[in-house]
Amino acid sequence: MSEAEEEGAGGAALAEAEDALESYEPSHDEDNRLASGFVDSILDCLDAGNAERVREMVAPLHPADIADLFEIVPGERRGPLAHALSGLLDGDVLAEMNDWVRDEVIDELEPHEVASLAGELDTDDAVAIIEELDADDRREVLRAMEPEDRAAIEEALSYPEESAGRLMQRDLIAVPEHWTVGDVLDYLRSNEDLTTDFWEIFVVDERHHPVGTCKLSWVMRTPRGVAIADVMQREQTLIPVEMDQEEVALRFQKYALISAAVVDPAGRLVGMITVDDVVHIISEEAGEDILRLSGAGDGDINEPIRLTVRTRIFWLVVNLGTAMLAASVVGLFQGEIGKFALLAVLMPIVSGMGGNAGTQTLAVVVRALATNQLTSSNTQRMILRELTIAAANGAMLGMMIGAGTLLFFGNVTLALVIALAMVINNLVAGLSGVLIPVTLDRYDIDPAVSSAVFVTMMTDCMGFFSFLGLATLFGLGG
Repeated sequence: MSEAEEEGAGGAALAEAEDALESYEPSHDEDNRLASGFVDSILDCLDAGNAERVREMVAPLHPADIADLFEIVPGERRGPLAHALSGLLDGDVLAEMNDWVRDEVIDELEPHEVASLAGELDTDDAVAIIEELDADDRREVLRAMEPEDRAAIEEALSYPEESAGRLMQRDLIAVPEHWTVGDVLDYLRSNEDLTTDFWEIFVVDERHHPVGTCKLSWVMRTPRGVAIADVMQREQTLIPVEMDQEEVALRFQKYALISAAVVDPAGRLVGMITVDDVVHIISEEAGEDILRLSGAGDGDINEPIRLTVRTRIFWLVVNLGTAMLAASVVGLFQGEIGKFALLAVLMPIVSGMGGNAGTQTLAVVVRALATNQLTSSNTQRMILRELTIAAANGAMLGMMIGAGTLLFFGNVTLALVIALAMVINNLVAGLSGVLIPVTLDRYDIDPAVSSAVFVTMMTDCMGFFSFLGLATLFGLGG
């Protein structure tokens, strides 16, 4: 090649590199979210039919980021994106996806493809994918799986939803208590079928009952001749297979667990739960409780609009009923309001402040119930505590609104009435904010779902009734 040709080739390569640099889009922004320019570039390549370029851009991403990509793009692009990413769309990506988005993506795959992806995952992640399928699709996917994987998943699906049995994984290390550390090491090194991800070894007796646990680090640092029973920790937290996943999360949090053995009703070791699964549960349960307090359902932006409307309209209709009840209380005093119009101006303040106070108490109580901080043994103390707080807040707010009313309207009686009404409604808010969720919880009704409606009803009705009733009693409408 001549010198001129070499210079020309070098210039072309340099120009090509500069073009590539100009077209480069960073995949993440400063908040570690997928950058909008990066997502737009992928969509442009997808529209141009350049599937190879889409795969090149997505290949370096973590499975969680690929799952985020599917959630970000419009619904009609998810199918083409799934087909373009064949080979990159593996079980780990599906496991990270939002439930609604995952359903859409799975609809684009054949049953044998779903079965292959599920087979790559731990049992708990595979169950999370398969349990969301329709009955017919589920049967087809299970039929396409390996017999061993199918048996494990069918067993998990036999347990109640959101239970430890659904959450647990069956790939664990269990050794008999009569082994030595050397026996355990030889077993780990010679058996290629064992799981490769574990932090703890479970020690079992002849009936396969867990009798202790041993951290992997202890095994690695102990002489071979020492009995594993002398190294293991006998105290352990055992999780019943039918325990609710929220209670499982509380145990992990309370005892700072990394993993825990799951046992069947006979006490036999059947699986284990690890902290990474529990982190997801804590996040999900906390989000669910907040959304339920507002009556917003799952609150998922990928949820179908029709289902969201159906969920929200139910509680809005209930709220409409409670609002009409509050309006009927106001109607009892329409004569006094007609004679003294300032009552209509000020009464929303009393009910509104009571509602805010009730919501504060309700949030604290629902959280305390969810984390087992509030039990039958300390309910009375909780009631007295919230009443004390309500009385103090009500007195301070009452003095403030009373002073403001006196300053603006120059009516001592009106100032006294609104101050007393503020104190009364704050006490009602504090009491109802505790008693309503506690009562619902005693009857096994989720207090996060329906407490807010009843607390709001109580504070609205009592706010109007106390203010207008006191105004009538003091002759303001006379």
